[in-house]
Amino acid sequence: MSRPFYSIIVLFIGALLTAGFATKPPAKPIVLAYVGGFRGLVDADQIAVEKLTHINYAFVDVRNNRAWLHNLATDSTNFRKLNALKRRNPDLKILISIGGWAWSENFSDAVLSDTSRTAFAASAVDIVRQYGLDGIDIDWEYPGMKGEDNVFRPEDKEHFTLMFKALREGLNGLKQQTGKEYLVTTALPGFDAIFTHTNMAEVHPYLDYINVMSYDFYTGGPQAGHHTNLYASGKVANESSGDRAVSLYRQAGVPAEKLVLGLAFYGRAWQLQTNDPKVHPRTITKVERGGGYTFIKDSLLTNSGYKRHWDRRAKAPYLYNADLKRFVSYDDEKSVKAKCLYVKKQGMAGVMFWEYFNDPKAYLLSEIDRQFR
Repeated sequence: MSRPFYSIIVLFIGALLTAGFATKPPAKPIVLAYVGGFRGLVDADQIAVEKLTHINYAFVDVRNNRAWLHNLATDSTNFRKLNALKRRNPDLKILISIGGWAWSENFSDAVLSDTSRTAFAASAVDIVRQYGLDGIDIDWEYPGMKGEDNVFRPEDKEHFTLMFKALREGLNGLKQQTGKEYLVTTALPGFDAIFTHTNMAEVHPYLDYINVMSYDFYTGGPQAGHHTNLYASGKVANESSGDRAVSLYRQAGVPAEKLVLGLAFYGRAWQLQTNDPKVHPRTITKVERGGGYTFIKDSLLTNSGYKRHWDRRAKAPYLYNADLKRFVSYDDEKSVKAKCLYVKKQGMAGVMFWEYFNDPKAYLLSEIDRQFR
C-alpha cells in the first residue's frame, strides 16, 4: 500500500471515530416485569407498558413432561391482552415463564432424557408459536435441590444445560419459519448452592439473560434480615446481597451484560422477639405478610406506629413498629435508584422485578424509568 493512500485511509478512520461511528452507544437497560397470570385474568390496561421492555408471563406449568397452560381460558385471554400492549409499545417483548415456586416439581422428570427434553422444548416452543410470543423463560426452583416439593436428582446439573440447548434449538427452528428473533432467559437465585447444581459457564451461551432473584434472602429459619439489600450490612457473616449474587455469577463465568438484577416490589415482615430491630441476629417469633410496595407506601409509611430506617451500608430501607415488634424489609425509591445506578456502573443488562401488580401505582417503576431514561 502506498504511503499517500495509507494516509488517506488513516484520516478517514479518524473522521469516523470523531463522528462516533466506531463506538456503538450502549443500549438502554432492559426493564423486565413478571406479571402473574396464575391468579386469573390480568388487568393489562393498567400496565404502564411504555416504561417496560419485557414482560415475563408467570407461570406456565410442567405436566406429563410438557409445558402446560394451567388455565387455558384465562391464559389465552391474557396472552391476547398482553400482545395488544404492543400497540402502545411496539418494542415490547412478551415471554412465557415456566415453573415458579409452586410449579417446578416436575422439571427434573421433564428433562431427564433426550426424548423428554425434546418433547418438553417442543411443547414450550409451540405455546410461543401459537400465541405469537417472543420467547421462553425458565424459573426452575431448583435444579438438584429441593424447592417447595419438587423432584430433584444429581443429574439435574447436566440436564439443566441440555434443557436450554433444546429450547434454543427449538426456537431457532421457529425462527426459520417466521424470520423472527426469539429469547431464552432464566430466573435463578442469588445463593451459593445453586452453583453446585448448575454449570453456568456452559448454560449462559444458550441464554439471552439471567434474571438474578436478588431477594427473599430471609425466607426460612428463626431469623429476619434484609430480604433484598444491594450490599451486605456488615453485621451478619456471609450475608446475602444483590452485589454478592452478581459477583457469584461473574465468578461462574457469566458476563455482566447477560445479568439482570432483581428488585422486590413487595415486602417481607416478621415479628421479633426483642424490641430492638438493630440487634443481630434478629430472632423472630412469627413470619407475617409484608404487602406490596403500594400498600407499604400508602398505608405503612403513613402510619405513625411505623418508623422508617435506612441501612447506609446495605443500601436498604426497613420499617419497625415497636408496639407490634414488627420488622418489615422492602425496596423503595431510594434503594431502587441505588440498584439502577449499580446496574449501569457494572455494565449489566438491566433490572427485573416481581411482581408488577404488587405496586399498581407504579411508584417503583416510575423511579426505574427516571434512572434509565
